[in-house]
Amino acid sequence: MTRFRLAVSVCALACLAGSPALAQRAAPVAAARSEAPLAPLTADQRAAAVARIKQIVQERYVFPDRVPAILARLDQGLASGRYDETVPRTFADRLTEDLRDSSGDRHMYVNVDPAQYAAAISGPAEPEARNPALEALWERGAVRGNHGLSDMRLLPGNVRYLRITQFHWVDDRTGEAYDEAARFLREGDAVIIDIRNNGGGSHGAVRYFISHFMDGNQLEMTFLRSGEAPSQSRTLEYLPSGRIKGKPVYVLINANVGSAAEAFAYDMQQFHLGTLVGSKTAGAANNNGFEPVAPAFMLSVSFGRPVHPVSGTNWEAVGISPDVAAPDGQELDAAQALALAALEARPDANPADRADWEWARIGIEARMHPVTIPVARLRALAGDYQSRRILFADGVLLYRRTNGQTARLTPLTADGLFAVEGFDDRFRVRLTGDALESQWISDAAPIRFPRS
Repeated sequence: MTRFRLAVSVCALACLAGSPALAQRAAPVAAARSEAPLAPLTADQRAAAVARIKQIVQERYVFPDRVPAILARLDQGLASGRYDETVPRTFADRLTEDLRDSSGDRHMYVNVDPAQYAAAISGPAEPEARNPALEALWERGAVRGNHGLSDMRLLPGNVRYLRITQFHWVDDRTGEAYDEAARFLREGDAVIIDIRNNGGGSHGAVRYFISHFMDGNQLEMTFLRSGEAPSQSRTLEYLPSGRIKGKPVYVLINANVGSAAEAFAYDMQQFHLGTLVGSKTAGAANNNGFEPVAPAFMLSVSFGRPVHPVSGTNWEAVGISPDVAAPDGQELDAAQALALAALEARPDANPADRADWEWARIGIEARMHPVTIPVARLRALAGDYQSRRILFADGVLLYRRTNGQTARLTPLTADGLFAVEGFDDRFRVRLTGDALESQWISDAAPIRFPRS
């Protein structure tokens, strides 16, 4: 049977949320679909699949002491009728549950993937040989997903944001995507890297990206595999886009972060390169590869484990705890608030930059902790302020511009500072009771309009 191992150090973690069999593959892209569904499994096919999985576990699993328990669970599942399923997906689900439960290893799972299976068995028989058909499948997913770099944004206060959905790596192509992202991040006053729900991918991508935050030729990780000499991952000495240093860095994490994505977060924390914001990660550190199992399955099996040079261990089964906890869905706001507060605290800050950070921080804090102003106070603020008019309607204040258009006012602070709807928080008004003060983000000082 043809075998292969992806040329990576940490592959994607499956089943980050929902059913244990919902495997995370490469970034989701449209795939060619067969004309007919997979045929129902026969008893002989199920028995052969279990036998093949047992063989692979015996030959390759990184922890030999766990192998007897895994084999016993598979035998029990087959003998008890637990695997008497004709639907391939259900059969794979049962196998995945038993592999994980008996090993305690989240990198042990079975996918139903006819395309990858066909590509895997079409290649050379040597397990370490390159398989062009498989590489083409992974490359297509990487390229169509921009190598996992799905979103780059300029946030208020010149905070630069990057979303990484998966750590893809394609030789001579992915590096260029990271170079562009690094150039964008480097010009920010602070950096936020969002790896929430990132199940992992290639350690080659982790090594390339983490090198931007470290000096060259530093030991980043050591990988151990039974019967082989340890291999090292060291940071790159040359980076086309240069290093990203001397600015606050925040990494957003949650329970769905695993494998190579955890390696990146672990590096950030252990090397004190950035602050982790969110919730504890999945705890899947082992290095996995994939083996084809007839008639259309791919088995993920752990063949090695990483050791970090700082901790002397890894995050397997324990996960990575955040430096700053934040509820689900609020990680980005929390990181922005931390970044802006850190920037404002700099004693050498340019006054114009400090004003920009303060403006942005007020908006973020109002979003995190909405301000409520009593209705009586809102009514009292309504009125004419020279050519501007503030109206009260349906429990809110409206700002009537000189062209007759109205925009809703949202309170930012309890003392009367409001954001104006439709201006992307670039324009604000403050109502003091006796005056309206209007200010654009680019203005050095507000313009005051006394109450008529």
